[in-house]
Amino acid sequence: MLSRVAERVYWQARYLERAENMARLLNVFSTLLLDLPPRTKLGWHSLVEITGTDEAFDAKYKQALERNVIRFLLSDNNGYSVLDMLALTRENARTTREIMPMEAFEQINNLYFFAKENLANGVARGPRHELLEKIIASCQQISGLMAGSMSRGAAYSFVRLGRSLERADMTTRIVDVGSGNLLPALSGADVLPEVNEPYENTLWMNILRSQSAYQMYRQNVKHRVNAEDVVKFLLQDEEFPRAVTHALVTLTKVLGKLPNNTKVSKQVEKTLRIVRQGKIDQLLDRGLLPYIDRLQLEIAMIHQEIAKTWFLPNK
Repeated sequence: MLSRVAERVYWQARYLERAENMARLLNVFSTLLLDLPPRTKLGWHSLVEITGTDEAFDAKYKQALERNVIRFLLSDNNGYSVLDMLALTRENARTTREIMPMEAFEQINNLYFFAKENLANGVARGPRHELLEKIIASCQQISGLMAGSMSRGAAYSFVRLGRSLERADMTTRIVDVGSGNLLPALSGADVLPEVNEPYENTLWMNILRSQSAYQMYRQNVKHRVNAEDVVKFLLQDEEFPRAVTHALVTLTKVLGKLPNNTKVSKQVEKTLRIVRQGKIDQLLDRGLLPYIDRLQLEIAMIHQEIAKTWFLPNK
């Protein structure tokens, strides 16, 4: 398999997963607007920071208003939006049509043109939820089609590498939504922590739902929804497909089918140790952000090792 083909298949899977997860992240915020009291204001700029696009956003917009953030992450032509992720998915799929199911390319093509025609309308709250749900469902349908119709050769291994790595990265970012300062004290009063607690639990419940994880969480965790158990579940559960640990374990299985995997496997194993050894209760007490930042750097290192091993020319 040519390295350029492997790279495009890998990025096609990453961009598709990124588009889906960005839609999920936007859905979390939009749903929270309905679940929280009117006087509670969300930190919309935190959403831009979590996605790592704050510098580009600040260069274009003066204020982090809901409308500006949604437009930037949903439909702007900036290289970061859901629309641009779908355009990149389509381009990578177009150039590798000979090794992927034709039906998958047709669905990717249809999804891109649907997004191009409709996502600008998602800036308004009214149609936003339905549009985001359509994006999420279509991305899942495409992933399921490829899972059910691609031979388990090198091409599908790179699809799984891209999807699993992107999923691990975005799950850490979605956990970051809950650990960030998104629920400032209700204006006009000194609010005690126990008063704010129900709203924090609502936030974590929405984060679970953004990952389609609420039902599986309730089956595995018998306590009510709370920060510690949700973070443990999304980072350390080995059975739930969108948990970071599960995604990293999937990487180790896929790497076993690819040649020259030693350096990549060592980096995956290192990252997996960091996730498994994390003491979530202690990390929440002193602030989860540094730990999440470290995880994201280690996940980025996995990508760098993948690129050096299979995509970049040998020096």
